[in-house]
Amino acid sequence: MKTDHLALYMFAACPYCQRVLHALARLALDLELRDVRIHPEYRQELVGATGRGTVPCLRIEEDDGSVRWLHESLDIIAFLDKHFGTATAGE
Repeated sequence: MKTDHLALYMFAACPYCQRVLHALARLALDLELRDVRIHPEYRQELVGATGRGTVPCLRIEEDDGSVRWLHESLDIIAFLDKHFGTATAGE
């Protein structure tokens, strides 16, 4: 699946990020992971763009070049399911 227009801002110890990572594995998606703890510049980019430093956050580059930011793990999973698969009970 084409995911080069997506990037997930996250950090490994975050349980909500783990929820999204599980969905990525379930859907067999490989997208860019931007760990905000290892790379502080990613946190700065996230805060600069959204005014929030909370993760997970999915950066979505639209076909017209505009960027949309999607916070909240369940909203991110719903987006991924809609565009790349089907929803699974319990997600």
